Amino acid sequence: MDENFKNEDPKKDLGFILSLGALLLFSLMGIGIDTDEFLQRTELRIPMDYFLIIVSVDLLMILGIVLIFFYRKAGVFLFPVAVLAHYMMHNYYLSTFLYTDVTNLFLFVSVGLLAFIPKWQFFK
Repeated sequence: MDENFKNEDPKKDLGFILSLGALLLFSLMGIGIDTDEFLQRTELRIPMDYFLIIVSVDLLMILGIVLIFFYRKAGVFLFPVAVLAHYMMHNYYLSTFLYTDVTNLFLFVSVGLLAFIPKWQFFK
């Protein structure tokens, strides 16, 4: 793989930044949905423990994006796992299908990895 991308520059290019921006946008949209649910928790009868867990997962998603920005391999693995956990928690606890999570995973696999794989040699 080093031979395929040997002319790659460690500088973050526009595609890399835009990919992270798109992932951040859809992550923030998911956090917005969680905020709306928190504000309506009494009407929806959602247990408070759920919000402690889902906020932790939201923070892991943001942490994954920050780690990717700083070229850390852990972020590339943490982000999709956190998004998948977020999706599964919504599906299990609230029986809701979040298109933001599905779109986020699609963006990560399609656009994100196209930007991250050439820079993989600079990840620690």
